[in-house]
Amino acid sequence: MPNTSSSAELHALYRISNEPVREFPYPHVYVRDVFPADFYRRLREQLPPAEKLATLSSMGRMKAGDMAADQRTVLPLTAQGLAGLDEPRRAFWQEVAGWLLGGSFGQVMTTKFSPWLRRRFPDLANARFADEALLVQDRRNYSLGPHTDHPSKVLSFLFYLPADDSQSHLGTSMYLPRDPGFVCAGGPHYDFDKFHRLYTMPYQANAMFGFMKTPNAFHGVEPVEGEAVRELLLYDIRSQRT
Repeated sequence: MPNTSSSAELHALYRISNEPVREFPYPHVYVRDVFPADFYRRLREQLPPAEKLATLSSMGRMKAGDMAADQRTVLPLTAQGLAGLDEPRRAFWQEVAGWLLGGSFGQVMTTKFSPWLRRRFPDLANARFADEALLVQDRRNYSLGPHTDHPSKVLSFLFYLPADDSQSHLGTSMYLPRDPGFVCAGGPHYDFDKFHRLYTMPYQANAMFGFMKTPNAFHGVEPVEGEAVRELLLYDIRSQRT
C-alpha cells in the first residue's frame, strides 16, 4: 500500500495531468482539489510557524528594501531548511520533499507542457533541468508588480494553502502589457499601471496555478491589504543550460 505522501502524489499527478493547458496569454493551468482532502487537512496542520521562515532579503534571494524581499518569507524544502522544524513537522515535509523533488513529479510536469517547451528547447529530450520547492508566506502590504521570472525558470507551480476560500482575491494575477509588443526576458518588476490585469487565479483552498516561463508570462500579486496572509507551496523547474 502506498504511504500518505505517495497517495497524495498520485492524486496530484492525476488532477494536474488531466486538466487542459490554456494557451492565452501564455501556457498555464489551474487545478482545484489538487490533493486528497484528508492530506490537505494534514498539510495545513503541519505548516511551520512564521518564525521558522526567513525573508528573501535575509537569504540573499532579493535585495533588501524591495517590498517583496521583505514581506515574503520562505522555507526551502531542503535538509538544511527543514532541520529547524520540530517533529512531526520535519518528518512530514521531508516526506513531501522526497516525492516532489524525487524526479518523477518534475518529469510528468515537463511532459505535460512539452508541446510548448519544445519551442524553447528543441532538443527537449536532452535538456537538463533542476527543481526546488519552498513553503511561502506573503504578509501584510505584500505586492508583486507584473514581471516575468528569471531567464533560468522553466515552469512554476503555486499550490495555494489557505484554510478556506474566503480570500480568493489574493491569488496570483496574469497581466497583459498596455503596449502589445512589450516582452521581457525576465527580472524587473513593473508598475501596475503599465498593464491590464487579465485574470486573478483564485486563492482557494487546495488549488494550484501552474505556468510556463515565456517572455510574455507577466504575473504578479495585487497589493495585500490588512492582516491577510498568503500561504503557498511553490514548486519550480529551472533550466541548467549554460
